Amino acid sequence: MATMTPLVNGHENVEDHSPDPGLANLSLSSKTVHADDYLNNGRDVAPPLHVSTTFRYNRDPDQLKVHRGEDSDEPYDGHVYSRHTAPNTTRFEAILSGILKGPALTYASGLSAFHAMLVFLNPKRIAIRDGYHGCHGVIGVHVKLTGLQKLDIDCPAEELQAGDIVHIETPLNPTGSAYNLKAYAEKAHSRGAYLTVDSTFGPPPLQDPFLWGADIVMHSGTKYIGGHSDMLCGILAVNPARAKEGWWDKLFEERLFLGNVMGSMEGWLGVRSLRTLELRVERQSHNATKLVAWLNSALHSEDSEAGDSKAVQAVLAKIEHASLQAEDIKEGWLLKQMSGGFGPVFSIVMKERDLARRLPSKLQLFHHATSLGGVESLIEWRTMTDSGVDTRLLRVSIGVEGWEDLRSDLLQAFKALLEES
Repeated sequence: MATMTPLVNGHENVEDHSPDPGLANLSLSSKTVHADDYLNNGRDVAPPLHVSTTFRYNRDPDQLKVHRGEDSDEPYDGHVYSRHTAPNTTRFEAILSGILKGPALTYASGLSAFHAMLVFLNPKRIAIRDGYHGCHGVIGVHVKLTGLQKLDIDCPAEELQAGDIVHIETPLNPTGSAYNLKAYAEKAHSRGAYLTVDSTFGPPPLQDPFLWGADIVMHSGTKYIGGHSDMLCGILAVNPARAKEGWWDKLFEERLFLGNVMGSMEGWLGVRSLRTLELRVERQSHNATKLVAWLNSALHSEDSEAGDSKAVQAVLAKIEHASLQAEDIKEGWLLKQMSGGFGPVFSIVMKERDLARRLPSKLQLFHHATSLGGVESLIEWRTMTDSGVDTRLLRVSIGVEGWEDLRSDLLQAFKALLEES
């Protein structure tokens, strides 16, 4: 593959990816509402759901042409078969391409997107830290199929070779901690390797990984892009510089044969969800940051008998969240990278395993469930689905409720645990 074009002022000069150049200067929320306007054919204000898997050819035999992939001269509604394109997923991808700042493709799930990325780049080595256990499961499949070698993400740069991948998840699952994308981009590119970023925990408007050198950005759209806990979705967005080298075209071609496309219902739900993305994520980020600040203050208060401190200090051992990374905030890179706010997920570590197991049952406003990113707040005793984490750890995904209500719910739960102890 060709060498990446030179960086400008430390990052790619990323252009807005949209058929309508007038959209480039619109705000995020205006894009989520209008980036697909060019696809409007009928009078429906709310886009209709199309369930057909196959589409009629032109009745005029003189107009028939062999379909061999994306045809730039073909109308946007020139669908043939839904494993190729379909109306709802095409509309969904149009909005995603505008707001993610690079041409985007959707997949059946986040892990199917990660698998498609590995199939396309076909690296000999991938440098990665712990993070989401599902990605390590996919890597295990590729180890079996291709002999892919897994390296620690902080390995010496000399261990990387051209075509390898540095894959970073930031903020990290399940802790919510953030990592310096620019530093990892420089490391990867210095060796001819690629930086791929899982930005699931940092959706728009929180961060834009392309600004810091990402070659491909991945999202589990099931989470904040979907935002309502009712759809599975994976997304790959390609740096426009890489798209010019044919990356998007090849990913599109390979998706046709991998067969891991989204369903039309999910595409329709995705469009519905994107309309309110900025409103939801800003609220969730604000709520999480306020709750983390409250918890951290209570946990480290010198007066352990004052206010909320007694219950918090009796049961809680540790909190992790990007907003608590004081040194990184002081250095400056974190506030630049997450200029739109910190992630809506954080983790808490209880003093004992049994306290972690029992806490969710004491809560009224938090559902005890896996996943994250929905409008409702979730808490998960993480060992239920990830055997590799500390058994005292709980992952907390904050929703759009009033943060004061969530604070009160957490406090009464801590007090209930203290009383039982």
